[in-house]
This record gives sequence, structure tokens and C-alpha cells, in this order.
Amino acid sequence: MAKEDVSSNFRALVENADRKFARVRDLPAFGRAQSHYFHKVFKAYMKLWNFQQSHRSKLVESGLNRWEIGEIASRIGQLYFSQYMRTSEARFLLEAYVFYDAILRRRYFEEAHGKDLNARFKELRFYARFLLVSLIVDRREMVMHLAEKLRVLVDDSKSNFRETNFKEWRLVVQEITRFTNSDTSLTYLRPLRYCAMLDSFPASQTYLARFHAKKLFKFRDALLASYHRNEVKYAEVTLDTYRMMQCLEWEPSGSFYQKRPVETKENGFVVDHTLTSGLIDMKLAADMADPTLPPNPRKAILYRPTVSHLLAVLAMICDELSPESVMLIYLSASGGPARDNVAQPENPVGSSRASKSKLLGRASQEQKSYRTEPLSNGQINSGDYYEDHLWLGPRGGSGSNNLYPGDLIPFTRKPLFLIIDSDTSRAFKVLNGAERGEPVALLLSPLKPSLENPSADDDTEALNGSQFTFFLTAPLQAFCQMLGLSNSDPDPEVYDEAESILSASFSEWETILLTSRVLNLVWAQIMPDPFLRRLILRFIFCRSVMTSFNRTEDHDPYLPQCHPNLPESVSPLSKPVQSSVQRLADHFGVAKSFHFNNS
Repeated sequence: MAKEDVSSNFRALVENADRKFARVRDLPAFGRAQSHYFHKVFKAYMKLWNFQQSHRSKLVESGLNRWEIGEIASRIGQLYFSQYMRTSEARFLLEAYVFYDAILRRRYFEEAHGKDLNARFKELRFYARFLLVSLIVDRREMVMHLAEKLRVLVDDSKSNFRETNFKEWRLVVQEITRFTNSDTSLTYLRPLRYCAMLDSFPASQTYLARFHAKKLFKFRDALLASYHRNEVKYAEVTLDTYRMMQCLEWEPSGSFYQKRPVETKENGFVVDHTLTSGLIDMKLAADMADPTLPPNPRKAILYRPTVSHLLAVLAMICDELSPESVMLIYLSASGGPARDNVAQPENPVGSSRASKSKLLGRASQEQKSYRTEPLSNGQINSGDYYEDHLWLGPRGGSGSNNLYPGDLIPFTRKPLFLIIDSDTSRAFKVLNGAERGEPVALLLSPLKPSLENPSADDDTEALNGSQFTFFLTAPLQAFCQMLGLSNSDPDPEVYDEAESILSASFSEWETILLTSRVLNLVWAQIMPDPFLRRLILRFIFCRSVMTSFNRTEDHDPYLPQCHPNLPESVSPLSKPVQSSVQRLADHFGVAKSFHFNNS
């Protein structure tokens, strides 16, 4: 093939792959992913990569730059990451990491330093995307390395391309610096993800195997949304949603690479998880993909959504929710008080995408219908549903930015596990008893954080993440942060013993719940799920810590709530629960910060 033909064919393959890539990239990030689109764009990049490998010398003679090869690999990594965000399948995340890591190690972009502005922007985007992937994979050393490389690259860009404004990239550097500083004040001694070795307890396994209820729900889908002023975030992942999404995934084991190809099986069929990574001579280790683990719950991550967008996504997920499944909804946002003249809420899905109009129209009809549907006691008090609210919008915005408890009632036709982290969280307890089909499980945050040394800065929680979310995702670190222990040098032996105390406590409480004869059906039907069960145990710990913490003012605003109630045997002042908190406080030498009922 002539050199000119090779070059023209290559450019045609690039354009074809880019067109297919754009279609996949522009698909909604929620709803069931159209796998055939992914397969088509994958095949296009496979063909492109093989072509450039076969004709590398002629392409280089025709002017192919090394950074252009890196850009192809970067697109494949970006494709895999977008699939991970849609499906939460770990294999896609790990493939993305493999591609980005190969680009970094092979220095595809370095030859263009200081020469080509277009190549420089592609290199900057590569580092920004690799940073996000490394954060979610939890490769802390790589995150710090990439953050420094990005900072140096932005400084170099300002020097070599003086006529170009790199203000946005300086903000990216500031974002990742702020994120890492906020999330590393105390090193995580154990993964945030669910680790079967650390988070399952042998003492309760027998009771778990025997546990049964009239109906058991499977946890398959979650919606995570956050909207706070000045909150810590990187890209469109806030510190709170980052911790929660990590908490709702399985922790794999092993190393990243191995020398021989690996075949893994899903449902008895051989599946090649490393097709494209094989193109760059790299293979994922089988135990990183870890086919023995169940699939991760699928998560829709929403950054600063409007009320209309949030309800549109919620309607779509509920519509696709499989039978006998429960959906987790996590909402972290500032609250707004009730007003005397509250406007009727707008159609919450009226401004959504036209392609989803039928589905969203159905959600709109449900939104209207609940006003006339009687409650179980035959009474309606719709005002209770439109008082305090979550504020999903800029300050000084209109009532269309308010998310009211009543907005969620139409979706209670499906089983929901609802976590509200807000200073108006208790407004949502009105949902208990107002459901349209299935009872809702509610975990509601305190109205105020509890701190040993409270700061006068109103943005304390925005800068460090929500305390309630921290307790649900990293309870020991949250306990230490609450008592001002975060900045001390962690002694591994001290923290290992603290983890042992907490683990033994969770094991005991789990057994109590699994053997309780008065456990409400709402909790019983989700108890077998490991993720939801762990959240419940951590809530019990958080509630007891907050209850026993010394204060000079009214305790009530500082206490979390759950609805319906959990058994008295795991109440904050019950002996099994309070004694565990006391042991932990004694271990750290902070018992003076608590009051315990030892009678």
C-alpha cells in the first residue's frame, strides 16, 4: 500500500472511530447502557489500533506524531471509564487504569512538549482523566504523582504558550490539591469498599444463613447526589459522593498485572476482559477483576443536579428497577426552611430530554396523582410534604430549586433505602407512613455536626465532607476526626486495636439484629444484603457516639434518626452498644468527652 493511501486510510479510520466515540460519550449517563454502541466503538478502535501497528513506519514517514498514538489509547481508556460510570462494573474501571498507566509509562505525549498547543491540551486532559480514574481505583501514590505532574505541566504551559489562558487548568490543579488534602488528613487503614475478609463476621454467619423474612429485596441500583456551596470535589465527584460510591463497591484483591493471559468465567462462559489492553501488551490479573465477587450495585452519580434532572433520573431508574429489588437514594445537600407562601412545585420533569418524554410524562402524572390519593389512615396533609426541603441550587434561587419530601412520594411504589444528609433531614420522616407501595427505610443525619473543637467557620463540613456520611463510610476515621485526633501521627498498633474493637462490636450487633423477634419488616427484608447491612451497623455506631458525646446544649439536633425504629436492643443506651463506644473511647483516652450510663 502506498504511503499516501496508508495515511488517508488511517485518517478515515480515526474519523470513523471518533464519530462512534462521540455517540457513546453523548449517551445519558443513567439508564441501562446500550452495550451494542460500546461494542461498535470498541471494534472501530481495535481496527484503528491494529492498522497503525501494521503500518507504523509509513505513518511516521507521513507525519504521524507519537502523541497521536497516545491519544488513541487515551480515547480507549476514556471509553472504558464512561462504561464504568454507567454500569459500575469494576472490569471497565481497571481497563481504563491499564490504558492510562501505559500511556504514562510510554511517555507518548512528551515529545510534543512546548511545540504543539493542540497536543498540550490533549496531554492536560489525559492527566486530568487519569487522576479521576486513579482516585476511584484508590491508587493514592499514583494520585499524588499525577497531581504533581499536572501542576508542573500547567506551569510549563503558561511559560511556553503565553498567549493562551490556562486559568481553567489552574483550577483543576487547585481542585485535586484540595480534594487530596481533605481526604488524607487521616490515612485509611482499611479500604472504603466492602472487603469480605474485614466486613463479614464469622460469628453471625450461621444466623445470616438461617435468616428469613416474608420478602427479601436485592440491592442492585443506587442514586448518589450532592449539592453544597463550596464543597470539595474533583471533576464532578464530590468528597461525599466519592466516599459513598466507594462504600457501595466490592474490594478486589491481588496485583494489577501478570505475565500470562487469563481467562475468567461469568455464569460458566469464558469472557475476555482484556481484549484491548492486550493491544498494548498488558493483562489484568484475574484476581483484580475477581470474577468470584458479585457485581457492584449500579450507581448514578449526579453532581449539583437540578430538581428536574434528579427526579428525571430517579424516574428512569425506578422504571427499570427489577422486581424484588431495592434502590438506595443518597442525597447530601443544604436545607431550606419552610416559607409561609410556598409555591406549588413545578412539573419536576418538564425540562428533561425529549427522548425520555414518555417516561418522564408518566413520572409527572405520578407527581400530580399523589395529592389526591388517600393515606392509609384516610387523611391527607399535603402541607407536611412541602415545608422544609433540600436546596438544589444557587443561593437566592427560586422555589424550583427546592426538593421537598413530597417530591419523592411517587417513587415509593418501589422499595427505597433513603439516606438524607442535610440540616433539614428530619423533614423527610413524613415519608414514613405516606408510601404508595413499599415502606421506605430512612437514615436521617443530625441537623448539626458534633465536634470536640468546633470551628467558627461555617464551611467546616464543606471543606471536610459531611460528618454523617463519613461515619457511614469510614466510622473509625470519623470518630477520630470528631475528637480532633485526625492530625496526630497514626500509630498502626493503636488503630489496628481500635478496628478490632469496632469489628467485634459490629459482629455482636449484627447477631442481635439477625436474631431479633421485633425487627421491623422494613429492615428485615434488606438485612441479608451486605452493603445495606453494613450501613445499618455503622448508623447504630454513629447514633450511639452522638448520643453519649458531652455537650452543654440540647442534644436533639445532634442526633441522627432512623425510620422505622430499630430494636431497643441496639438503641444508643443499650448495654451492647454503649459499652462498645466506651471501650473505644477508653482505648483512645478520650472517655472524658463522653458520658456513659454504667448502671
